[in-house]
Amino acid sequence: MAAPLSRRDIDFLLFEWLDVAALTTRERFTEHSRETFDDVLDLSADIATKMFATHNKKGDQNEPYIGDDGKVVLIDEVQAALDEFTKSGLMAGSFDESVGGLQLPNVIGKAALAWFQAANPSSSTYPFLTIGNANLLIEYGTPEQIDTWVRPMVEGRFYGTMCLSEPQAGSSLADITTKAIPAGDGSYRVTGTKMWISAGEHELSENIVHLVLAKTPGGPPGVKGISLLIVPKYLADGTRNDVALVGLNHKMGNRGTTNTLLNFGDGTHTPADEKGAVGYLVGEEHHGLMYMFHMMNEARIGVGFLATAIGYAGYLASLEYAKVRTQGRPLDNKDPSSPAVPIIDHADVRRMLLAQKSYVEGALALTLYCAQLVDDEQTTTGADRDRTHLLLEVLTPIAKSWPSQWCLEANSLAIQVLGGYGYTKEFDVEQYYRDNRLNPIHEGAHGIHGLDLLGRKVVMQDGAGLKLLVETITATIDRAEAAGADAATYAADLRRAVDRLTEVTVALWSVGDPATTLANSTVYLEATGHVVLAWIWLEQLLAVGESTGDFYDGKRAAAQYFFRYELPKTGPQFDLLASLDRTTLDLEPSWF
Repeated sequence: MAAPLSRRDIDFLLFEWLDVAALTTRERFTEHSRETFDDVLDLSADIATKMFATHNKKGDQNEPYIGDDGKVVLIDEVQAALDEFTKSGLMAGSFDESVGGLQLPNVIGKAALAWFQAANPSSSTYPFLTIGNANLLIEYGTPEQIDTWVRPMVEGRFYGTMCLSEPQAGSSLADITTKAIPAGDGSYRVTGTKMWISAGEHELSENIVHLVLAKTPGGPPGVKGISLLIVPKYLADGTRNDVALVGLNHKMGNRGTTNTLLNFGDGTHTPADEKGAVGYLVGEEHHGLMYMFHMMNEARIGVGFLATAIGYAGYLASLEYAKVRTQGRPLDNKDPSSPAVPIIDHADVRRMLLAQKSYVEGALALTLYCAQLVDDEQTTTGADRDRTHLLLEVLTPIAKSWPSQWCLEANSLAIQVLGGYGYTKEFDVEQYYRDNRLNPIHEGAHGIHGLDLLGRKVVMQDGAGLKLLVETITATIDRAEAAGADAATYAADLRRAVDRLTEVTVALWSVGDPATTLANSTVYLEATGHVVLAWIWLEQLLAVGESTGDFYDGKRAAAQYFFRYELPKTGPQFDLLASLDRTTLDLEPSWF
């Protein structure tokens, strides 16, 4: 079995490019060192390989089910793996020491978790959601809520979820109908149904802490009337709360994760004299969606990491296969009796491998860059912190959607490399594709993030978002031009693409009709994403510098591929956007 990630690539990105070791000079991280970081990454790779990767296929082939006693049944290996994860202290990784954490940099924590996401997307979902849940409550919860719910999550005794969608309201949260009524004792009674709740029910932990969006009395219509509540499976005194599992959803991928339909307050359990599940308000009423965005934005970058990790695992599996699978002969060899060559010797197979390499290594670099921006935001002040926050805001929809689209394409190419074997269950790459196909939808489909990027992020603060992104990319372009050689050539190409991005953004918003402006926002997201990834590859090329060896030559080849094969795709996309095309607006539904 191929390793699911490349430790050499992670080391290059963290220590040769991002210089993560320099974070140890900041007060928050002075207890750590490069050795600490290496130990965490070594431990993560070891546990992920030995405890998570080993049951990835078994979990896919043996989905969770509801037993005769109404409890969810998972394969035993999931519990064993998660217990090992918790025992290692990795759940506590990036949390503050004040709540029992190790206070690692976020970028190290995310790099460590990527090993588990690559090894077993399904089993890694449980801690992934728990970490995001706990981070939200640390930011907005009361000291009592942190003591009661967060500390057990950091310890790995409780797990957490996020409950947003409903059967009739997926991404349109304005349409949720779940209600939360004050009970007179400081708590609320929650009634309603939530759909697509990953990790919503299981027996893996002592408790499950649900974060639930609901409407409270007196709020305005739409999203401004939403509040956020903690609704645990068990109350603090051990009483079973009125949260009932209605059924399990069966997805094409991530089949080892329970995905649930939950009823809140339907009377299945009776924890209080009044009807409803007992809930505890987070922050103020009617500010719930703002609070939930803390977890949602973290989860969006986390989904980018997940998509990257699965794409990376597929790339490495297909690379290993291509080196040992023999078939065909060189085009200039006309002797049919000569031995077949490994398929990696064929140019088109190398094209597919190089495309995968450019996608997954570029995506890993982007997501790690965003993870370090979180550390920068936590450890800087004033204007520097404001700039970091704004840049992260602009990059978040790209960091979620670009890996979800292009690392899925990497998985498709991995299947193609294996040929007929690629889509059989005996090989891993078909599962990688199915697992990754969920991520273009997880935490918002591409269309939502296109609207977010073009409709909000690049125009926020009177265009400061786009201006900052352009300034950041341009600084890299200037360095690359000074470096000369291939870097200067690529820099010129990227400068033209950035100029075009700016021109097209202005043209789109000058029309005075938001419907026309946003009609092709998904195309805008894809084009801008490719510009950003070209920048990331130029950054990697500058980090390579004059270094020699196969690893660095591979980086040069991937950068060359991206600039010659991928960045040029943005030209027709920008042309379409600049034309203010109304094809999708003007057609009638009856024409289909």
